[in-house]
Parts: sequence; C-alpha cells; structure tokens
Amino acid sequence: MAHSLPLMRALPDAGGLPGIGHLPAMLSDPLTTLNRLESRLGPVFRTRLLRDAVVLLGPDANARVLQNRDGEFSSAGGWGWFIDPVFPGAVMSMDDPAHRFQRRIMQAAFKKQALVRYLDHMGPEIGRVLGRWQTGDAVPVFPAIKQLTLDLATRVFMGVEPGPESAHVDHAFIDAVEAPIALIRSPIPPFKMWRGVKGREYLVRHFRELMPRKRDSDAPDFFSQFCQARDEQGRRFSDQEIIDHMIFLMMAAHDTTTSTLTTLFHALGRHPQWQERLRERSLAMPDDTLAFDDLESLQEIDWCMKEALRLYPPLTSIPRRTTREVEFAGHRLPADTLVGVFPLHTHYMPAWWSEPYRFDPERFAPARAEHRGHAFQWIPFGGGAHRCIGQHFAELQVKAILHQVLRRFRWQVPASYRLPWQAMPISKPRDGLPLRLQRLR
Repeated sequence: MAHSLPLMRALPDAGGLPGIGHLPAMLSDPLTTLNRLESRLGPVFRTRLLRDAVVLLGPDANARVLQNRDGEFSSAGGWGWFIDPVFPGAVMSMDDPAHRFQRRIMQAAFKKQALVRYLDHMGPEIGRVLGRWQTGDAVPVFPAIKQLTLDLATRVFMGVEPGPESAHVDHAFIDAVEAPIALIRSPIPPFKMWRGVKGREYLVRHFRELMPRKRDSDAPDFFSQFCQARDEQGRRFSDQEIIDHMIFLMMAAHDTTTSTLTTLFHALGRHPQWQERLRERSLAMPDDTLAFDDLESLQEIDWCMKEALRLYPPLTSIPRRTTREVEFAGHRLPADTLVGVFPLHTHYMPAWWSEPYRFDPERFAPARAEHRGHAFQWIPFGGGAHRCIGQHFAELQVKAILHQVLRRFRWQVPASYRLPWQAMPISKPRDGLPLRLQRLR
C-alpha cells in the first residue's frame, strides 16, 4: 500500500537578472529587496545570490535553521564556498564533531577571568587613542573607530604594540573581508578574490612569525591564551589551527565591533537626548576606565547597543546548506540546497517590533522586553550551537569604548545628512560617517 505524502507547494522563484538574480538589489538595499520579494512570494522562495539559494524569512525559519536539532543544515556547506579561500578553519564554518571540539578548546579564552584581564588591558589604550582624535565639523568617524578597534585587537588579541606593521595588517584584513562577496571567484589579479587571498597569505606569515614566542608565553592576550588552551582531555590547538582562529577572530573582533560602534555614533548623533542620557550615566562613574563589575550598571548603553545591532546587524544574512531533504512551511527543500536566513529582515518585522524603523532603545528595557517575544527575533550574533563565541567580549568592548567617548566628546549628525550604508559583507557607511565632533572640557 502506497504511503501518502503531504502536499508540498512548489518553491516560488524570484526571477531577476540572468545569472545574478536579485544580487545587485540585495547588495544595494537588502531590506527593501527582501520586503518586496516577501510581499510577492511569501517567506520562502528561490533566488540567486552569487549562487542559487532558497531564502527563509522570519523567526521560525531562523529557529529551524540555526538550532539545527536534527543536523539538517550544514554551516560548513553554507559558509565554506564564501569564506574558505580567505578564512579556512573558521569555527563558524565547521560542523560537528570538529566544531564542538574546536569550540570547547576556544572557550577557555572567553571565560570570565580572561574577560576581566582583557578589559583591564584595553581601558588605558582606549584613553590614549581617544586623546589623539581630531575634532571639527566633518570628522570621518568610521576610520577613526576602525583604527581604534584595530589597535585594541593588536594589543588584546596579539599582545603586541601597534606600529607601522599595523597598517599592513589592517589592509590585509580589509582585502580578506571583501573577498567572500567577489563575483569573480578565482584569484585573478587585480580582482577582489586575488586581493583577499594575498591578504590571507600575508596574515599567515605575520602570525607564524609570532608563534614561537607565544607558545612559551602565559601573557593575557588571546594569542597566548589560544596557545595554552586545552579541553578537558588536555588536547590543544595545532599551530595552523591557532593561526586560522586568530585571523578569523581578529577580523571579527575589530570589523563587527567597528560596525556596531559606527551605528551607535550615528544613532546617538541623531538622537541627542539619548546621547545626553548615556553621558550623564557615564559621567557619574568614578573613572574613565571601566572595571568588569561596572558593566552591569550601564543598562542604558546596553539597550542602545542592542538597538544598534537590531537596526544594522553586522551580518545581514547567515547561510547554511541542507544535508538531506527538508520540509519547511509546506515546501520541500532538496538535499544540498543553499539556504539563507536574514537577521536584518527579522529585525524589522512589524509583527515582532513596534515601529521597527524607529530608534527606540527602551524596547529592550525589562518593562517592555520586545526582544523576548520569540527566541529568534533578535539574532545579530546568530543562534544555536554556532552562536558567536565572542559575543560577551564584543559587548564588553563596545561598552568600554563608548563609556570613554561619552566622557570626552559630544557629536551631532547634520539634519540633512542621510546615511549611505553598505550592508554586505559587513555593515558600514560608504562615506566614513562625517560628524560634527566636539571635545568636552
């Protein structure tokens, strides 16, 4: 007797330009593009985003894909094609058991005791760099923030003093970050993938030169911590694994933090009442530098940071690949299908957020807690077993920097200014975000 199968709807096809589908529109304005396609096709549809892919929209889709309880969605299969040429061995593009093993060792570098040391180490450096910031009517804040976070990453992650080499390191990271969305996938000069691969080669040489002394060090920087880290069975990273993790985490630490801080600068320049509210709280603190126990008392900064991550998540999409046939929302996704979920889209859904286009940090206050409506409606750090391992470090770093900035500067966004935002591969302003920056007495 034949078994009856559930009736499955055909996957709607978004169409678009030959060969590239809706890629140009997605690169230009992904939120508007996704909203338009969803209104026409629903929350599940097929399109082309560098590769043929199925888009899954909404918090239920996020939960199904990111929780991955039945092993249906491969992170390696999703991320690998995009990032392996420049970030091979990245923990976010691994599947179990390799992912579980690597992450277990890595967690030693993110425990509370380690975070306390990182914060103590970065506080004075933040003050030194901010002391050199220029003021004026059109100060490009994005490159200044990027240089600050790179200097912190150099000190806290690598345990070395920033110097002339830092400019080469930064340029190599910029090239590596741009490579995953390269249209020409082969490393052919002078195109993006070639520049990214060359940047990767430089970074590998740079970290390998530092490796011998880090293996013998018990210093508090990430590099030394990774060299000494072990899991419960005493297993540790190989030299190549350390290099792969350091390159990826250095990129993530300063690029995603730079993205979040830049969004905060823009939002607080647009909403001076919130800037003054945060400044009042920071000025009430006894010191320029924060201690670990001070972090919980800066609730309003936490709300603003969460709202910035909602409005402009550093990663607008998260790819996976099906390991077998998957049924979702009345559709059947074949095995070996590239799928994408989109934090950016979910963060603006009016079904889950009141006035989603408005900057409203109090939506994260305990009295409202809009983000608690669904466990997967606010996902700037991903979710499930692959949730960003550096989330707490990133939050710590943003608070430590913004606290000192608020005590030293006041800034404004001109009323006529409109932010030209680049959403991929990592959110950032295309014009450097020029602000009116004033040093406080």
